[in-house]
Amino acid sequence: MSDAGSEAGPAAGGPGRTADERAELERQQAELDRLRAEVNELRTEKAKPARRRLAWRAPLATILIVIGCLLAPISVLAVWTANQVSDTSRYVANVEPLVHDPAVQNALTDKISTEINTQLNVTSYANQAAALLSSKGLPRVGALLKSFGPSISSAIAGFIHGQVHKIVTSPQFARVWVQANTVVHQELVKALSGQGGSAVSVSNGQVVLSLGPFIDVVKQDLVKRGFTLVSKIPAINPTLALFSAKYLVKAQSGYRLINDLKIVLPILALLLLALGVYVARGHRRALIGAGLGLAASMLVLGAGLLIFRGIYLGSVPNSVLPADAAAALFDTLVRFIKEGLRTILVVGLVVAAGAFLTGPSITAVRIRAAFASGLGWLRQSGEHAGLRTGPVGTWTYAHRKGLRISAVALAALIFVFWGQPTAVVVIVIAVLLLIVLGLIELIGSRPAAQPGMAGHP
Repeated sequence: MSDAGSEAGPAAGGPGRTADERAELERQQAELDRLRAEVNELRTEKAKPARRRLAWRAPLATILIVIGCLLAPISVLAVWTANQVSDTSRYVANVEPLVHDPAVQNALTDKISTEINTQLNVTSYANQAAALLSSKGLPRVGALLKSFGPSISSAIAGFIHGQVHKIVTSPQFARVWVQANTVVHQELVKALSGQGGSAVSVSNGQVVLSLGPFIDVVKQDLVKRGFTLVSKIPAINPTLALFSAKYLVKAQSGYRLINDLKIVLPILALLLLALGVYVARGHRRALIGAGLGLAASMLVLGAGLLIFRGIYLGSVPNSVLPADAAAALFDTLVRFIKEGLRTILVVGLVVAAGAFLTGPSITAVRIRAAFASGLGWLRQSGEHAGLRTGPVGTWTYAHRKGLRISAVALAALIFVFWGQPTAVVVIVIAVLLLIVLGLIELIGSRPAAQPGMAGHP
């Protein structure tokens, strides 16, 4: 390097050189001097004793990220509870599909039919009619009617059961279900808050839902169909068991606690994760760990729901609520929790994948190189076809870093302010972000080389 520098010096001002050539040689000599200075500086830094790194950053970052991941499932439960308790429309949207589930329809049909048949007591009416006929001098007819009383009762019970099933599966009943649950929602809030309620209450160790409003609908419909006998049934209010009362106490305690923390927990979890990534020495590696930890915490939440489902189904006797109806009830009520955990799981995986692909690993570099090669091929094909981006391409290339940051920030804002994002929404946002980043690289074009800058690196 020393010999080259000594030769370049005289040549720069030697005779026979044009002004542009001399300027280029001078620029090259300045670049060479700059590189020598950088090499000397690196050697000096290497010779210095290594400074003691702060050993507390890595464990502190790990603790913050782990706590943030542990709070994430609790935050999902808190938000779900807040939505179910505080937002009536959200609650009704959650329970509305239940009335269309065949298992729940069968359970409602059986319960309502049994109550109506019990109140009617057709056998008793047949016996009374038989006694009346016997007293009127028709003992044989009375005895015949009495012997056929159970058969008549069974036939009427079957008729009522069939009619009730038609009513329960009708759109009219579905509308009543929505209207009743809109009112019941307020009662559920009272039950969870320990204030009690008229529609949701505790009976015989079970949390029960009153069926009085639905039986009134069935009675009115049967009367319209000509079965006026049910009009003699007095007002009744049977109940349908939902879950064991011992879980109500836990639900009330959890409700009061989570209702106080429903806003604090999600914010605290995000702050801890962000602080853990910031404190860590390797931000990219910490971001990958935070994303994977968030996804893993959602898997744990899913496993917990599966375990609790088994406990719930085991606590409800089949005589109280059929197993298929109980399963449909549980699965419908927790479906929004499952949607939330799937969404956060996908977000964690997307964040981890994004942090990994921007890293220095061989796999990430190869993927980026393949992506850049594909975009380069598209750009060259367009240029050969006469497509030029012109000043727009030059401006895009000059501001490509800011455009990338803006695109990522916009994607994050869309996710945050999306009403109720799902896993599909997250995937679509991520795909659109990749397309936008690809367009930035595709449209951006280097400015044309200026005279005197041919050797610029």
